[in-house]
Amino acid sequence: MAGSERHYILPRPVFERPVKLLIVVAPYYKDIADNLVAGACAEIEAAGGTWELAEVPGALEVPTAIGIADRRGNFDGFVALGCVIRGETTHYDTVCNDSSRAIQLMGLQGLCIGNGILTVENRAQAEVRADPDDQNKGGGAAAAALHLIALGRKWAGAEKDIGFRPRTESYRIADRNDDGTPTA
Repeated sequence: MAGSERHYILPRPVFERPVKLLIVVAPYYKDIADNLVAGACAEIEAAGGTWELAEVPGALEVPTAIGIADRRGNFDGFVALGCVIRGETTHYDTVCNDSSRAIQLMGLQGLCIGNGILTVENRAQAEVRADPDDQNKGGGAAAAALHLIALGRKWAGAEKDIGFRPRTESYRIADRNDDGTPTA
């Protein structure tokens, strides 16, 4: 039974500079979404951060909204929230897979995103995972985003000394000397 499992939770990160996150939620199941948002807000505030909220029609629109906000906004990280409950058609699989894949791809490109889009078989499972006094995956998604932001800040100045790098600030063209004259 999953309820009896004990999991290790990383200590909350500490920030020298404030963090600002965008919570993007699909409130299709409003009561579930509201609980997820409450958990995310509480976690962000406990870390000394601030947040804004954006609502979108469904889980498939969450990654698009994050992409727009990344290009046009000023956020350190993002929290993706929503709930997809299995229905009678394969639409469930499409929504779960595509929203998750898009969020993962943005994360691999460097965005700090906590994915709290619930993918469940029934409403009872969703209620447990959104319960403010129990699992609340909204708070977990916010914690994940905060940890990624902390890692990004930790490694922000690091440069790898691999790959091609010019010898100096100027570029050197093949078969030319530094002054531009042809080599012998």
